[in-house]
Amino acid sequence: MEILYAVVAIAVVLVVAFVAFEYRVRQPDVLVLFESKSKIGLRSGLMYPRHFSLPLKRTTSPIHLTVEATAAGNLGVNVKLVGSVAPALDNIQALIRVGGWSSEAVSRATEETGILLESLVKEYAETAEINALSSTGLVKYLNERANTFKEKFGVELISLAVQSLDPTDSEIADALRQQEHARLLGQTERLNNEARVAVAKAKYQADEEVAEMEHAFELKKTGLKKALLEQESALAKQRLQDELARDRARLTFEKEELEILKNNPELLVLTPQAARLAEASQGLKNARTVISLSPQELSTGSDLLSLLQNLLTKALEAKKNG
Repeated sequence: MEILYAVVAIAVVLVVAFVAFEYRVRQPDVLVLFESKSKIGLRSGLMYPRHFSLPLKRTTSPIHLTVEATAAGNLGVNVKLVGSVAPALDNIQALIRVGGWSSEAVSRATEETGILLESLVKEYAETAEINALSSTGLVKYLNERANTFKEKFGVELISLAVQSLDPTDSEIADALRQQEHARLLGQTERLNNEARVAVAKAKYQADEEVAEMEHAFELKKTGLKKALLEQESALAKQRLQDELARDRARLTFEKEELEILKNNPELLVLTPQAARLAEASQGLKNARTVISLSPQELSTGSDLLSLLQNLLTKALEAKKNG
């Protein structure tokens, strides 16, 4: 029994020792590759057997390139590129094919990427005039071909920038700088002119708007004055119509009064003129009586005056005879 226990203990120790010797803990920044049926796969577990796996760092690998290219016209150009690459998870098979089953696979693929980048830079420079070359155009040209690096080398471009792009000939470089200087000055002058034109247009528009507003204000003020005059004219016309209506009413009343007096002469004694006549005749027995009538009293018409005159004549004759 003791022998069995000893064998079991030895087996456990051997298993623990084998596990400790063979298996490793996968770090978060490490890709663990394995081969199965001639295909490369990724291990996702926390532990992996080190003799049957290939750990690769997921960190980026830097790229520094200095390329001597030739632009159109056989003019030399020096280009300095910087960037970085990292393993492309969906193209691990290409990475191992280029870099081999080794922890240096990413570095080897990075070197191959640099060679391809150099050829692409030369290709870009050969297709353009030297004054048409630009850092922005070159970066765009290279980024458009980024899938090529994945397919061929199993790496992807993380970053890429052009540090410098200068002609090899210093005289050409000076000429290009002078052209750029002149272009910038011309552009600045054009912008200044456009700014002055914009200011002048803005002032003209502001003056035009102010003039339109003043014109509209004057028209509105004239319209208000016209409306006020129309109201005053309407009020004056209404007052005149009211006065004419009152005068017509008074004239109609006086005509009706005269008509009554014509038809009934005996009612003349009840009029105010007759009352004053009687009073005057009593005060002056032998004198000629003078009756003064106001303009309003005279406005009753010639018929009333004639009747009063006849009445006064008859009254005076009666007085003398009596």
